[in-house]
Amino acid sequence: MPSENTLKSLSELNEVIKKEHPTLSKRLRQVAEFVIDSPSDVAFGTVAVLSEQAGVHPSTWVRFANSFGFRGFSEMQKLFQQSLMEESPNYQDRIRMARSAKGVEEQEQSPHRLLKRFSEGNSLALQHLSETTSSAELEKAIDILADAHAAHIVGVRRAFVVASYFAYAFRHIDRKAYLVDGVGGMYKEQASTLDQNDVLIAVSFRPYAEETQSVAREAAAKGVPLIVITDNQISPLASIASVSFVVKEAEIDSFRSLSSSLCLAQSLTIGLAHELDRREQSAE
Repeated sequence: MPSENTLKSLSELNEVIKKEHPTLSKRLRQVAEFVIDSPSDVAFGTVAVLSEQAGVHPSTWVRFANSFGFRGFSEMQKLFQQSLMEESPNYQDRIRMARSAKGVEEQEQSPHRLLKRFSEGNSLALQHLSETTSSAELEKAIDILADAHAAHIVGVRRAFVVASYFAYAFRHIDRKAYLVDGVGGMYKEQASTLDQNDVLIAVSFRPYAEETQSVAREAAAKGVPLIVITDNQISPLASIASVSFVVKEAEIDSFRSLSSSLCLAQSLTIGLAHELDRREQSAE
């Protein structure tokens, strides 16, 4: 184990931790396992929060850092932050890194600064969307939409914005589109009109509205193709979807955007228009 810090990267630290793990005390092993499993948390967390998460006393984090040659926790934490920036973490980590690097004055909430932060956050989120969305899944979704006689779309509360855009945009490319809006509490009745020749688009983000889940389950039980836009692979809708798109929206001061979801909705709509035009030309 190094007596002073000679480690220049997170990967080097991880290798040393794995090598020394059997020789560490029980508490230091707990920290070591947490460090390996949750590098992003270590990069941004305080000693108090990390101690609670790892189930150890705050002093254990300092002892752990000292054991690997760091003068203290803060010095070790910088290694995690540097590594995450260099390795292009997901957009949310980049936002957190950018904010932590600014002074107090830079975080003042003037309208223009808020606009800049939201713009930067959404730019990163959109970049993440294009990097992580599968071309094969996009093509599969568009084929399902092109084959369907009609599209039904459900999304409530925050997700309603995306759902209503789909209904609006589909009608502008001459596709039958029905918004399952639950007017009068009639989600079940509206969902009952779906059949196997249709498609259901379900948009749902945490905490995953029960109304959307209910409509999606009924569609899946009927064998209706289900296209899902959600925020996590463990979303209750992802497991029953024909195609599932996981979208990570920018979140600034606990306010989540919809830019990426709307961009995906627009891409699917225009992609569908091109596919329908291609099919029409092929049939001539």
